[in-house]
Amino acid sequence: MAIDKDLLNEGETIVISTRTHPKALILPILALVVLLAVGVVVQRVVDQEIVTLVVWAIVAVGVVWFVLRPFLIWLTATYAITTRRLITRHGVITRRGHDIPLSRISDVAYEKDLIDRLLGCGTLIISDASTHGQVALPDIPRIEKVQRDLSDLLHDIHTEDPRDEGV
Repeated sequence: MAIDKDLLNEGETIVISTRTHPKALILPILALVVLLAVGVVVQRVVDQEIVTLVVWAIVAVGVVWFVLRPFLIWLTATYAITTRRLITRHGVITRRGHDIPLSRISDVAYEKDLIDRLLGCGTLIISDASTHGQVALPDIPRIEKVQRDLSDLLHDIHTEDPRDEGV
């Protein structure tokens, strides 16, 4: 879905691929409604063409900043868990990525506030053995299943017998 197959190493498969929950778009949608309402009200009430044009220009800038920008950020932020690592990618113009080998992950937890519980999402908190300490992935859909699947993967990795690799 979200991660390009070219990012995978030989023998690596995607277990979970997702992006941020659409809940992240609620405020941009509300901003769009408010901005359009302001533009329509000013056009109806104010009888000066210059003022109306200025207001619509401000509305257009507001739509780009408060609606289009958050939508593009949401669209380009992706998370994937493969059989070997956690991959995060985000950024519209400048792409940023972070890969954590599963063998370095020491703990997986999640947080869900009231809204998250209603919408079925939450924040995945991954602790690793690096100096960064923790990585928080906000608004992950089906958070409990993702946490369970990642924990199963980690269990499989940490319980593999290294002597089996030579067979």
